[in-house]
Amino acid sequence: MIEGLLASLQPMHLLYLLGGVLGGVLVGCLPGLTATMGTALLVPFTFVMEPTAGLVMLGGLYIGAMYGDAIPACLVNIPGTPSSLATSFDGFPMTEKGQGRRALIAACFSSAVGAVVGGVALLLLSPPLAALSLQFGPPEFFWLGILALTIMGSIVGKSFLRGIGAGMFGLLLSTIGVAVSGGETRFTFDQYQLMGGISLPVVLIGLFAIPQLIKLIEGRRTKSSIGTLDREKGVLRKTLPRAANPVNLARSSVLGTVIGILPGAGSPIAALISYNEAKRWSRNKRQFGKGAIEGVVASETANNAAAPASMVPTLTLGVPGSSPSAVILGALLLHGLRPGGELFQTNPDIVYAFIWAMIIGGLLVFVVGVLFSPLLVSVVAVPVQILVPAIAGLAVVGSFAIRNNIFDVYLMFIIGVAGYLLTKVGVPVAPVALGIILGPIVESGLDTALSMAQGSSYMEVFVLRPISAGLILLTVASIVWTVLSRRAERRRQLAGEDDPDEPEDPADTGEEPDVPEPPRGEPTGQATVEETDQSEVRSR
Repeated sequence: MIEGLLASLQPMHLLYLLGGVLGGVLVGCLPGLTATMGTALLVPFTFVMEPTAGLVMLGGLYIGAMYGDAIPACLVNIPGTPSSLATSFDGFPMTEKGQGRRALIAACFSSAVGAVVGGVALLLLSPPLAALSLQFGPPEFFWLGILALTIMGSIVGKSFLRGIGAGMFGLLLSTIGVAVSGGETRFTFDQYQLMGGISLPVVLIGLFAIPQLIKLIEGRRTKSSIGTLDREKGVLRKTLPRAANPVNLARSSVLGTVIGILPGAGSPIAALISYNEAKRWSRNKRQFGKGAIEGVVASETANNAAAPASMVPTLTLGVPGSSPSAVILGALLLHGLRPGGELFQTNPDIVYAFIWAMIIGGLLVFVVGVLFSPLLVSVVAVPVQILVPAIAGLAVVGSFAIRNNIFDVYLMFIIGVAGYLLTKVGVPVAPVALGIILGPIVESGLDTALSMAQGSSYMEVFVLRPISAGLILLTVASIVWTVLSRRAERRRQLAGEDDPDEPEDPADTGEEPDVPEPPRGEPTGQATVEETDQSEVRSR
């Protein structure tokens, strides 16, 4: 470990690492360009580099891209990748309230914490964590997808049933194309372009970018930009105390690390579950979805902790934990490094230098995020007449670049218009995106589990396995908790104890409440106000 640390701290390797982090942030900023695509584009350049330098740069790009996804999610409500979906729930409302820089600083800080915690887990706990990942089979992944779906139904929108319905619609869309098993063609309507299914980045860009552009065009007469520019001083000093909630950071880091090591689960599920838990245990639940900094921290901490954690099965078992880790696995093999137990014995300096690079890369992400936040947040002050064509151009380029297919651009616009119509009738679009994300996981797990049940019983495969039983209990608890908490909130509102339009807590903005004192010798009018309040209560 010490040799790997010293190797990663060499000046040339630090330069490669910084270049990888900056490249990753740039890739993450552009909608449609994912960490997987960035690492795949960088792999050929590592052929002419020594293995340590090439892997250090790949690790930096991976960590940088995980933070870069949060930038468009917070500033323009466009999560370019599934990992930043939960970040947009509170990141963009913060931007609309003139707190865009705070959102970016909170995101880069929590990204750094998550990357460091996940990297330390990868450094110290690889063997036991890899053994834990082997305990998850097809039934467990099926129930994990169902749990994530019920969580999305509880954290998005005011109606639990609408959230679940939107998620089921997303699951239906995920079945378009060739079936996972059997090879049947489903819902293609004789369009061969749909044989490979709907590309996930195309769905995310369409569901979030196009409705946002239409809303900007609709409101162009009342506002000239997305939000107000954050020009206050001491933003870093005011943001870090609220972002550095130890309970929220610890819980999100652990969830991200544990879920990140599960092959196929990855950062999106980790971010959503962490966001749900942050909202569940928060004392200020009503601010979630309206600009709660705790929501941004929970999401970014979890998805960044899942990034290095996904390398646990990759390095120890040769089983990729995520799409970017699969690309890095290919880079290892191309450099003659075979993952497994012997990798840590034959080339410990290289593998530990790579792990340390991901940890140090998390710290560099915080430095880069703080330094560039004033420049990045200035996008919210760009006039709508310029911003709309620019975002539309990026959406077109991002959709086309996925598969170099103009059909994806048309599909992106169709999905965008459909998403806009869904928002008009009160149906949230985030569960639709989550359903498409979870579709392959749920379908593959269900299909394989059904095959397993033919040799035993459905009860033994789906219910009696310990992890499956635990996930079922968590799913039921999530539904019951959501129903009971919403009923209690509705009763409080009817009793007049809770005002749904209650103004934001001054603590959320980091400002002291402005309460003017009445002049001396003048009546305060308090009795009159109380009498008025009582008369209003009697009339109600």
